[in-house]
Amino acid sequence: MAQITKEIVLEALSSVEDPDLHKDIVSLGFVQDIRICEGNVAFEIHLTTPACPVKEKLESQSRQAVLAIPGVKEVAVTMKSEVKAHQGLDISSLKRVKNIVAVGSGKGGVGKSTVSANLAVALSLEGAKVGLLDGDIYGPSIPIMMGKPGDTTLRENLIQPKVAHGIKFMSMGFFAQGDQPLIWRGPMAHRALEQSLADVEWGELDYLIVDLPPGTGDVHLTLVQTVSITGAVIVSTPQDVGLMISMKTLRMFQQTNVRLLGMIENMSYHLCSHCGSKEEIFGHGGAKQASAKLEIPFLGEIPLDISIRIKADEGVPAVIALPGSPIAQNYREIAKRVAAQVSIANFSAQKLEVVEESK
Repeated sequence: MAQITKEIVLEALSSVEDPDLHKDIVSLGFVQDIRICEGNVAFEIHLTTPACPVKEKLESQSRQAVLAIPGVKEVAVTMKSEVKAHQGLDISSLKRVKNIVAVGSGKGGVGKSTVSANLAVALSLEGAKVGLLDGDIYGPSIPIMMGKPGDTTLRENLIQPKVAHGIKFMSMGFFAQGDQPLIWRGPMAHRALEQSLADVEWGELDYLIVDLPPGTGDVHLTLVQTVSITGAVIVSTPQDVGLMISMKTLRMFQQTNVRLLGMIENMSYHLCSHCGSKEEIFGHGGAKQASAKLEIPFLGEIPLDISIRIKADEGVPAVIALPGSPIAQNYREIAKRVAAQVSIANFSAQKLEVVEESK
C-alpha cells in the first residue's frame, strides 16, 4: 500500500476550488494542520468569513477528494474562519475593525435601515463579530429597531456602544431622543459622523455596517473621506423611480472609488396574508436587471411583509424574531453574499498590492 503523505493530500485538495475567489483552496492557503495516522486523515480549512455561502460545499468536496486517495479510510475536516481586514483603517478606535460596509439608498422610505439592522444581525448569527452605525444623522431609527433607546455612557473618553441581539451599535438617536429634531448644518453633521466613528469604543469587529442617510450629501462624503470603506451596498425598490434615484447614490460611490458590493431589492413583492397570492406592488426584478446591466452583484430580494415592520417596531429584527421564516432565510442568504463580496474585495486588493510590489 502506498504511503499517504501531506503532499499527496494537498495535491488531492488542489482540485477543490472556491467559486467566489476562483482559485483552489490550497493556493489560497485555506488548508492547514494536516494530520495523517494509519489511513486516517484530518485537516483544517480556514475560510475568509464565518458567513461563507459555500462552506458546506467546500467541506463536502474536500472530504470526497481526500477519500479518493488510495489507502485513506476516514477523513475529518474542521472548518474555521478568519475574516481578512481591509487596508487603511488608521483611526485608533477603528484599528480592530476589519471591514466597513456602507448601506445606501437614493431616497428615503425604501427600508434601508431595516435591511441594515437585519443584515448586521444575520452576519452575527453566522458567527461574525459585527457592529452597526446609524449614520442617518437626521432620522435615526436604529435604536427603535434594536430595542435599545436611551442614553449611552462614556469610559476613558470613549462612547460605549449599546449591545443588542449580539451586535454593538451606535446612533445619534441616543443624543436627540423622542421627537426632538436635529437642526444641523453640514459641518455639524460632518463632525457628528466623525465622532460616531472615531470616538466610539468599537473593539474588535469583523464587519461594521454603516446605515447611511438617503441621498448623496455631507454624511456620505464624510464617510468616504474619513475611513477606507471595504465596499457599499445599494438598497432599492424595484420600480423605475426608485431605481433611477438609487443610481445617484451608486454613481457617487463609483466617483469616490468605493467598491460596489451589490444591490438588494427591498419590497420586491407582497404575499397576501390571507390567500398567499403574490402581488408585485412596486413591480419586480428591476434591481436585478439593473445589477446585470451595471455588472455588479445582485445580492437578493426581500418581500414587503407586515411582520418585518411589526418586529422592527418591537425592537427585534425579523431575522431573529422569525427564525424559521422565508424572510429570515432571505436575509441570511443576502448576508452570506455580502460577506463573500467583502472577501472578494479584500482578495482583489491583496492581489493588486502584490502586483505593485513586484514592479
